[in-house]
Amino acid sequence: MSGERFASFATAIGVCAIAWSERGVCGVQLPERHEQATRHRLLRRFPGAVETLPDGPMQHAIDGIVALLRGEARDLSFVTLDMEGVPPFRQSIYAVLRAIPPGGALSYGEVATRLGEHVTARDVGEAMGKNPFPIVVPCHRVVGSGGRIGGFSANGGVATKLRLLNIERAQPSGPAGLFDRLPLAVSPRRR
Repeated sequence: MSGERFASFATAIGVCAIAWSERGVCGVQLPERHEQATRHRLLRRFPGAVETLPDGPMQHAIDGIVALLRGEARDLSFVTLDMEGVPPFRQSIYAVLRAIPPGGALSYGEVATRLGEHVTARDVGEAMGKNPFPIVVPCHRVVGSGGRIGGFSANGGVATKLRLLNIERAQPSGPAGLFDRLPLAVSPRRR
C-alpha cells in the first residue's frame, strides 16, 4: 500500500497510533512500552506512512477511541475501515466483533456460531490475533467459555485485555454480569 498517513494520540492507557488511507482506517496500534515503540511498531506495518494531523473523520475516530478508553460508552461502528488486504473470512469475523457493544462480550464459540457451522472458536481466535484494528474491532470483548479470559496479542497480553474490559465495566449502562465472573488476577502462562 502507499499513501498512508498516521498520527499518535494520548489515551487513558497510554499513547496509541492510527494509520489511514483514502479508504479509511488501515491500522490501530495499542500502546507499547513508550511512545517511540508504539510509533515504531505502527511504522513496521506501514513503512511508507507519513505523520500528519488527522483530518475530520480521523479526528472523530481518534476522539471516539480516546473516549472509549476513558470509560465512556462509545460505539465505534461509524469508523470506516480500509479492509484492502484483509481476507473476506476475517472480514466476516470482524463484522461480528464490531457488533458487540461496549460493556458486552461474546465467547469465541458464540462468535463462531454466529458465522456458521464451518467456523470454529480456533478460527475466531486466529483472526483476532491478526486484527489490525484493535479497539475499533473490539477483540478484547471476546472471552473464553465459562468466564475464562482467553488470550490477547497486544503488548501486555491478558493484563491489557483485562484492563480494557475493566474500563468498559465502569460504564453505568454496560452489563456487569460477565465481568463479575472474570478472574481477579491472571497467572502468567508458561511457554
